[in-house]
Amino acid sequence: MTRTRTIPVAIALAVAASGALAGCGQPDVTRARLERAIGPAFANLYVQRADLLGEPGVTVQRIGASTACDRGGPKISDVGPGPDWICMIHFTDDHGQPQDGKFEVQVRADATYIAGGPSKLIGQATLTDSHGQDVPNPVFEWDGAFDPDD
Repeated sequence: MTRTRTIPVAIALAVAASGALAGCGQPDVTRARLERAIGPAFANLYVQRADLLGEPGVTVQRIGASTACDRGGPKISDVGPGPDWICMIHFTDDHGQPQDGKFEVQVRADATYIAGGPSKLIGQATLTDSHGQDVPNPVFEWDGAFDPDD
């Protein structure tokens, strides 16, 4: 009698799912991917901040955010997840002045991150909006993700 071996359905489905996910973008953390993610996210959130404060004319283009990131200093390769990423963001603020801010970034292996910047440059955790209400400051600390197809 010949005996055949079958793979349990759960294992077969797990293997198929992992194979399907393999082609869905790369979660690798690199300096270039982080820089491409952080700058636009910051600019969009800074526009939201300006809207809350009732400051007209602040656009992503006017802000012109550019980013330079480093992981843990010159002796550490600029790849991989970790809480030791620093990104310098150069931008034009809501008063038209050029600014440079040092943002601490915690990057996770799943290609998501949490970033926070200097309160003297971007304000406190809450701000008073144009209606006199205390609201969260969108650029005080934010989370984001890399483009999965990047």
